[in-house]
Amino acid sequence: MAGFISWYILITLLGWLAFPLAYRFFPALADRGYTLARAFGLLIWGYVFWLLASFGIAQNDMGGLLLGVLILAGLSAWAFVSGAPVADRKSDARNWLNENRRLILTTEILFLVAFGFLAFVRANNPEIFTAGGEKWMETAFINAILHSPTFPPHDPWLSGYAISYYYFGYVMTAMLAMFTNVPGPVALNLMISLIFALSAVGAYGILYNLLGNLQSPITNNQSSIISPLLAPLFLLIISNAEGFLEVLHRRGLFWQFRADGSATSRFWTWLDIKELSDVPSQPFGWVPERFYWWWRASRVVQDHDLNNASQEIIDEFPFFSYLLGDLHPHVLAMPFNLLAIAVALNLFLGGWRGRINLFFGELRINKTGFFTIALVLGGLAFLNTWDILFAAALIIFSYALAQVHESGWGWERIEDLLLLGIPVLFTAFVMYLPFYVGFDSQAGGILPNFMSPTRGAHLWVMWGTLFVPLFAYLIHLWRGKTPAHWRAGILTTLGILLALFAVMFLIGFIALRLKPDLILPVLEAQGRDLGAFIADSMVRRLLYIGGLITLLAVLIPTLAYMFKPAINSSSFVLLMVALGALLVLGPDFVYLRDNFGYRINTVFKFYFQAWVLWSLVAAFAVAVVLAELRGLSSTLYAILIVVVVAIGLAYPVFGLPTKTDDFKASHPEQRTLDGAAYLVNIMPDDYQAIQFMKQLEPGVVAEAVGGQYSEYARIATFTGMPTVLGWPGHEGQWRDNALQGSRNSDIEMLYTTSDWATSQEIIDRYDIRYIGVGDLERTAYTVNEDKFNRFLKPVFQQGNVTVYEVP
Repeated sequence: MAGFISWYILITLLGWLAFPLAYRFFPALADRGYTLARAFGLLIWGYVFWLLASFGIAQNDMGGLLLGVLILAGLSAWAFVSGAPVADRKSDARNWLNENRRLILTTEILFLVAFGFLAFVRANNPEIFTAGGEKWMETAFINAILHSPTFPPHDPWLSGYAISYYYFGYVMTAMLAMFTNVPGPVALNLMISLIFALSAVGAYGILYNLLGNLQSPITNNQSSIISPLLAPLFLLIISNAEGFLEVLHRRGLFWQFRADGSATSRFWTWLDIKELSDVPSQPFGWVPERFYWWWRASRVVQDHDLNNASQEIIDEFPFFSYLLGDLHPHVLAMPFNLLAIAVALNLFLGGWRGRINLFFGELRINKTGFFTIALVLGGLAFLNTWDILFAAALIIFSYALAQVHESGWGWERIEDLLLLGIPVLFTAFVMYLPFYVGFDSQAGGILPNFMSPTRGAHLWVMWGTLFVPLFAYLIHLWRGKTPAHWRAGILTTLGILLALFAVMFLIGFIALRLKPDLILPVLEAQGRDLGAFIADSMVRRLLYIGGLITLLAVLIPTLAYMFKPAINSSSFVLLMVALGALLVLGPDFVYLRDNFGYRINTVFKFYFQAWVLWSLVAAFAVAVVLAELRGLSSTLYAILIVVVVAIGLAYPVFGLPTKTDDFKASHPEQRTLDGAAYLVNIMPDDYQAIQFMKQLEPGVVAEAVGGQYSEYARIATFTGMPTVLGWPGHEGQWRDNALQGSRNSDIEMLYTTSDWATSQEIIDRYDIRYIGVGDLERTAYTVNEDKFNRFLKPVFQQGNVTVYEVP
């Protein structure tokens, strides 16, 4: 509780400290940036601190953190003093605070409830397990940053190198941990709880601002405060329909059982989702019981090659990510994605009006807005590089759409996109340049996806809980005779579709000519020549046409209404709909080449971004349609939404007790936020060695090298000291595999050889200071420990674990 309370107080004070900046920087938003102030303050504080530590101006210590806070305070004081005429400096902000007490109180209650809720969930399931997640890696990063005097922080799993990953979120985590004196394993669980809470109030604020710009009954009564609560509900709690399908499967529905006990099902066979196509266990019940059943919700999209071999696809959504508990970059970036959406909305609604004269044109935005956009976009690239695509597109197209309201459609809008996009992205790159200097991405270009479009059935299982309110909103616009340019909507959608096909074929042709080693193995594996491969792939697309038809049904009316835009937030909502559709449609044609070799990671990242957009749209749609419908239509729509929400709540309702072991109600003393506490039971000697080594002077650690998702690299992970080589597979994802060199075999030689000269040479090569010998080392190698006892000093010994220090 001490850690939770200290984090709550710190982030709340940080939000109030940053509020004058938010108030000044978001003038077009109804909440003046209040709901975003915590995230905005954390971003600015983190950026200033990271930049100072990267240039050696400050150290990665409490002094550097306090210097960052002072700079943030100075910026807020500047914003307060320069943001209004002298006579209005106090009264303006004070009047806003007095007039918006209900908003402030609702925001504060929501933040505390959300923070406390997920912290309670994590306290019932805090373990930093290695299997099935990335918590081991995330803990290693946090501890490494805590023990790096300057930035870039050292790589805990590859001594001599800096972290080559988008690590900004872990810097923020380490900052809060250091400021509150919280250990890394506790900070991991607190940070994911904090991100959940920041995302809740961020989503609430966005919907509040969207609804506040409408001329609708919803803005004229108490619902203006209550209705925005739909946004965190749809973003963070409502899930895909897989949980509901699990209940149906557990009930034995749609199965035909024979007398001999065997069973068949046309429905489940047709649906083709792993485990759900297997015969359910008996006796039937309501609660899913299959081991790790909740994991399947993140794998509902099923890809198969032309030979029907299965390819796993990741399709996470927010509640799954928080239930899993991994503090991965796509989760860390969520509140800052919402901040980027708020930046786009502020720009769209006329905030930051001004002029910037560029040598190649005039940008209709002031310098405050320009640098705020660059700060947010650059921060997102540093938090989770994938997110720069959707955030930059939303902001830049919002700027162009705002110009449409003033000047109409025309080729000048393309000029608007370029005038803002090129300078602001370049500025964002320069502002975060120290990150890019040491960053080695695994991305290797774009490849075509010919044979694996998403099936319509899987698309609806994944998105159905958001599709229903989305389509209902589009129908509501149509029934309300909202002006639409249907010809432009249809032609533009078909143009996008043809462009995607053209890009897919063009990239495939270029790859075949320039990189045949990428294409020919695929053709060989499928047992087809090029013509047969393309023909069979096109037949596959026709068989899976339901997914494409669904997305076209979203895009056509959305674009049609956008070409006849209303001057309010509904146009911005339609832009979010269109961008989300493109994010979902894109991986059906192309994917980013990485170590996985197929579209698994592209679907994962793009779908997650689309969920952020479409969940906000769904919440907006429900709030608006419920407020505007009357009579029987209103009743029927309300019933429909209740059904959709019930389907979307099935996953969290059944998933939470499963993942938390029914919240450990019979063992409340086991509740803790220390994710490393479980090590006391499974490897007690190693745990004590780790606790002891935290007090030692930092140095390179030698320990056994093992596979991914194992307890290997445990010393480096929990002390923050760098090891010679941690998880080789993960290092291969972050940087060139060649950099690992002979480290794996060298460590094996260090432990197995009886020749001290060979051992000394390896120790000198990697500047090793500590050598650990425990059960993992003895399992991995035939350890010759005699040489260590003869030439080194044991600084720790308990049970089967000994730690030696090199003099």
